[in-house]
Amino acid sequence: MKLRDLLAGLSYRFMEDMDCPDFEQEVTALCFDNRKPVPKGAAFVCIKGTKYDTHEFADDAKKQGACCIIAEREVKISCDGEIKNMQSVDGENKAEKEQEGSLPPCVILVNDTRRALSILAANWFSNPARSMITIGITGTKGKSTTAGMIRSILEEDGQKTGIIGTIGVGIGDRYLHTDNTTPGPYELQQYLRMMVDEGCRCMVMEVSSQALKQSRTAAIRFDYGIFTNIEPDHIGENEHRDFEEYMHCKSLLFKQCRHGSGNIDDAHFSDVTGASCCGIESFGILKGEEVSQKDTKNGGSLKLPDIYAANIHFTDSKGDLGIEYDACGAWEGHVELSIPGRFNIYNSLAAISVCRHIVKESESIKRGLKKTKVKGRLEPVRISNSFSLMIDYAHNAMALESLLKTLREYHPKRLVCLFGCGGNRDRERRYEMGEVSSKLADLTVVTSDNPRFEEPLDIIDDILRGVRKASGWHVVIPDRREAIRYCIENAREGDMIVLAGKGQEDYQEIKGVKYPMDERDIIAQITGEKPDVC
Repeated sequence: MKLRDLLAGLSYRFMEDMDCPDFEQEVTALCFDNRKPVPKGAAFVCIKGTKYDTHEFADDAKKQGACCIIAEREVKISCDGEIKNMQSVDGENKAEKEQEGSLPPCVILVNDTRRALSILAANWFSNPARSMITIGITGTKGKSTTAGMIRSILEEDGQKTGIIGTIGVGIGDRYLHTDNTTPGPYELQQYLRMMVDEGCRCMVMEVSSQALKQSRTAAIRFDYGIFTNIEPDHIGENEHRDFEEYMHCKSLLFKQCRHGSGNIDDAHFSDVTGASCCGIESFGILKGEEVSQKDTKNGGSLKLPDIYAANIHFTDSKGDLGIEYDACGAWEGHVELSIPGRFNIYNSLAAISVCRHIVKESESIKRGLKKTKVKGRLEPVRISNSFSLMIDYAHNAMALESLLKTLREYHPKRLVCLFGCGGNRDRERRYEMGEVSSKLADLTVVTSDNPRFEEPLDIIDDILRGVRKASGWHVVIPDRREAIRYCIENAREGDMIVLAGKGQEDYQEIKGVKYPMDERDIIAQITGEKPDVC
């Protein structure tokens, strides 16, 4: 790619005492990781991180053969002899020096190299997002399930749809593992390019607050943006300094999308969507008394959400939990969900609010929602007609409380919650999760999660401090496999059992090593048959 094309859409200037570079020169690669080799002729982007600042490696990148350095500040570049820039060398000498690798690269300065990398990566992969309908979802909870619902609806409508999020990158029948909910800008654009090349017409992705803070998606103009909900989370030294910053980062999605929709029942709906650069469509749940209420503040009828759920029924058929409701307003129809939880009503309304603008057949929405099951998100594992067994990703007190309250609405004879806590993480989380489970579950099975570099029994002791603050029964079984076996072999008629914390994960991390451990496989080994999972 020519340097001119790589820099398209980027605002930049040149380092002092340097002339304009040769915009027609060919760039062979786009690099940003100093731990990897820099090919000759590559453009190297300097990034200031929490631990390292690769501006300090600019000269090393030059010595390896980089033709261009993109930086936020002036960097030191060593030069041979009197050569200071590309323009100060005559043709023959320039060719000779270029062959020797002694010419200094051009140094391009930008205000924010993270944002610049997003634009450069998009250019490098020929801006694949422009060839698809793009949907971004942000919020504390519900992103994965909402994304799964949208993909199910669109594919039911015959529109091949790629997905990016916590469970990985899905393209057709393939799933690729990712380390972050929203990949880094280079990897993100690479995945989008793969989607376009494989015929995807649409793309739906979870957009994390960290991704928005770090401008990973800055080069994407989303066609649709969704806000699910927000509660204090991801606040700490290496994430967000406080809730206000966390909320602000979530709101950034609505400055880079054409159409927005959000959960109007969330207390911070206006805070997140109020400064948007697009129109916002609202969705919510209609409470029984709202139809006849008057908005006394405004002296008129109460304004309803653009799309809302009414006549809600929780269903339980031989352990298969679900929900039915009537969607009203801008889209009307009877909705059936094969997954439980009041929060999944909101997730499905979010999916409807976007998909109604895209689908060719309205019935695709109903069929797609009914088929949706998301790995690790209240994922049912059917092994008996007498009790329910589910796998969920809830790994903090807020998520666990929401999960257990949701299951309580189905009036189980006994609610059993198995969970552990991750090592090398905030200890407060352990106390809080223990107390929540002891308050809301009839039986808490305390076990191990990802102990990392801590001793499992030390983590369990912390959890038990919280468990003992409430009155629920509990047992301790450190081996997670044996804990799952205990739950299954001691299940009673009408039990609801939830294995919380691991969700879609298929490993257990101990002392820096990730050992294979998929709860679905464990269940299959215990029951001696392949369970019915999504």
